[in-house]
Parts: sequence; structure tokens; C-alpha cells
Amino acid sequence: MTVYYTLTFMLLAAEMATFCVLVAPLPHIVRKKLFHFLSESPIIAKLAYGVKIAFIFIAILFVDAVQRMWRVTAEADLAKSSGSGAQDVRAETNMAARKFYAQRNTYLTGFCLFLSLVLTRTFYILLDLIHTQEEYAKLKNETVKSPKGDQAKQIQDLKAKLAAAEEKTKDYDILKKQAQQNAQEYDRLATELNAKTGSISDKRKD
Repeated sequence: MTVYYTLTFMLLAAEMATFCVLVAPLPHIVRKKLFHFLSESPIIAKLAYGVKIAFIFIAILFVDAVQRMWRVTAEADLAKSSGSGAQDVRAETNMAARKFYAQRNTYLTGFCLFLSLVLTRTFYILLDLIHTQEEYAKLKNETVKSPKGDQAKQIQDLKAKLAAAEEKTKDYDILKKQAQQNAQEYDRLATELNAKTGSISDKRKD
């Protein structure tokens, strides 16, 4: 295996390890800190930029590996169709090895690219999930606190209404007392007036 395919294999192994860490059943606090570090760290951002450049070269290697695999497969089919009975064992072995290496390189680069897409998508889905959980926790805390605030506001409103009702009751009592006093005073004045004029009303005579 050449150097660049060896590096591709190492990158594929790193992707598999990272994927296992992301989908591992970690505690919420640990997962939250991990994803915040991965999404906000400038070092990780620079590393991700370098990995993106590496994936461009891996995509080129994938295209080259696919072309070689097609070419080797076509040569193998042509050799089988044009072969005359006994074939050279070394030629067959060489052709099978070339075909195996071409398929291996194709699968290696292809799986590396495919897993990079899966890893990226999984990371952003989990990051959105963490943000959603944080927003849900904030809304839940606000919901827990808001009834207390509403109850306090309702209590204040009820106290204000009770005070207003008490004031109205006091005003009614004062008006009632004044009405009674006015009625008593009217009766007294009417009695005095009738006594002075001598014209006390007699309903039976009327």
C-alpha cells in the first residue's frame, strides 16, 4: 500500500473512532461540553479546514481508483474471452492481484468519503439536538417561574380590588349615616314646625 492510501486508511480509522465517540451514550453534561468544544474551538476549526483539503485529494484518489478498477476489470474480461485453454498462472495471479488492489483502493477511498459525510451530518444533528435541549430547559425554567409571578400579580390585583371594595363599603356606610342623620333632622324640623303652627296632620281626618 502506497503512502497516500496508508494515510487514507488512517483517516478512515480516525473517522470511525470519532463516530463511535459521537454516538456513544455519554452523559448530557459531557456531551454538551464536548460538542461546544468541537464547534467553538479555533484549533478544531483549523484542523477541520485541513481535513476538508485532504478530502479533496481523497476524492481525486477515488476517481482514479474507480477508473483503474474499470480498466483492470475490462482487461481481465478480455484476457478470459481471448484465452486459449491453458493460461499462464503468473498472468492470472498478476491480473487477480491488480484487480484486488484496484477494488481495495476504490472501497477504501469511497468509504472514507462516505463516512465523512455521515460523520458531518451526525455531528450537526447532535449539535442541533443539544441546542434544542438547552432551549427546552430554558423554557421549562421560565414556565416553572412564570406561574409564581402570575400568582403574585393576581394576589396584588385581588388586594387592590379588595381595598377598593372596602373603600366603597366605607363610603356607603358614611352615606347611610348621613342619610339617617338628614332624616332625623328633617323629622325634628317638621315636628317643631308643626308644633309652632299648630297644624299637625291627622290622616284619619283627612
